[in-house]
Amino acid sequence: METFQDAGRPTVVITGASAGVGKAAARQWLDLGWQVIGTGRDAGRCAATKAELAHPHFTMLQADLSIMANVLHLARQIAELAPHINVLCNNAGGVVAQRRITSEGLEETFASNHLAPFLLTMLLWPMLVDHARIIATSSDGHKFCPAIAWVDLGLADGWQSGRAYCQAKLGNVMFTRELARRHDGRIIAHALHPGNVDSNFATHCEPGMKAYMDSIRTKMITPDDAARALVWLGTSAEAGRINGRYFEGLVECEPAAAASDDAAAARLWTVSETLIADYLSRDSATIRNSS
Repeated sequence: METFQDAGRPTVVITGASAGVGKAAARQWLDLGWQVIGTGRDAGRCAATKAELAHPHFTMLQADLSIMANVLHLARQIAELAPHINVLCNNAGGVVAQRRITSEGLEETFASNHLAPFLLTMLLWPMLVDHARIIATSSDGHKFCPAIAWVDLGLADGWQSGRAYCQAKLGNVMFTRELARRHDGRIIAHALHPGNVDSNFATHCEPGMKAYMDSIRTKMITPDDAARALVWLGTSAEAGRINGRYFEGLVECEPAAAASDDAAAARLWTVSETLIADYLSRDSATIRNSS
């Protein structure tokens, strides 16, 4: 795979760029003159997005991020394309209607929404330029999770679609804050609730959540409107002067108390490192060498 990087253009990586907010953000970053690497789960949607945007500085990579081995492969592909990354948008996420355990033994919602961005960030770390920005698309749903279920991360006892999603989104905010705390001065990290967006987010929801999303559709914002906040966090001088913050749209807000617990955030980091340790050590040196 040949690099497509032009030394004069900054590069952004956007997961979940084959639809919704991610695709809209990709278009907006291209309009700003950036090079954009998008990722998506569905091969058909990835191909359609690449054809729709049809830009020489845009490419799409396909990966199911619920599988950590796929995250590792994706990181290798990104490293070959772009040795230097200015912004990493961990935007991909979603909900499922039924509890599923992946082939790697992980609960799918937690794996795809929290562990995947954690692992991808760690693997791409050598490619991140100084003061690179790492943006996590979270949700105000994190406020409905009182704490991480430490002894039952996969929620085998009492799993519900919304409960699993809210726990993962809480993880996004905690990871963002801990990332900023550990690496303040090296990177800028922020978490974003983009708003209730009229997208394909609810496609795989359980019936109750899907019905709720349908009931508020007339009050939803467009993916383009939501993407503006993502791009602003990745490019504005204002967002670059602060670190480890939580935003709802363009407005900085206080996250839930559980998300502000520094000890819990540090614990989640350690637990996450343990769960992905095999993928950090397995051939990850090849990623660093390719940079």
